[in-house]
Amino acid sequence: MNRPVPAESASRIIDAKGKELGDWRGEILARVRAIVHQADPEIQEEWKWAQPTSPGTPVWSHGGIVCTGETYKNVVKMTFAKGASLPDRSSLFNSSLEGNVRRAIDFHEGDKLNETALKELIRAAVALNLKGERKSKPQRSRGKRVG
Repeated sequence: MNRPVPAESASRIIDAKGKELGDWRGEILARVRAIVHQADPEIQEEWKWAQPTSPGTPVWSHGGIVCTGETYKNVVKMTFAKGASLPDRSSLFNSSLEGNVRRAIDFHEGDKLNETALKELIRAAVALNLKGERKSKPQRSRGKRVG
């Protein structure tokens, strides 16, 4: 089974990934990461899905996966796990638009990041996760059991 890397190690791996890229992709990944943490200081950083054929992916979670930060040759992709359910008032989503659940933002070299809108999207994703988390917990009875 593929287990996520502990948070402290995940942070080191993400740091190393940005430095390893050594170009605009590393800069965008670092900026996206900073924005995620500014939007939600309680967010958990993870490194998931590492396999022999894939180095893995940075994942930011709070009450469930909020988003991932994948790097490719020509794009840094920020995928929101429940993006289709999020209000995107600034039309940031520009990729994976046909999916029923996920939505993504592809950042290309030279793109400007709309930090305000991105923080709003991250906060909405966290709120959606936490809302779902509260609904899924079973209610405990406060009364006496009748036997």
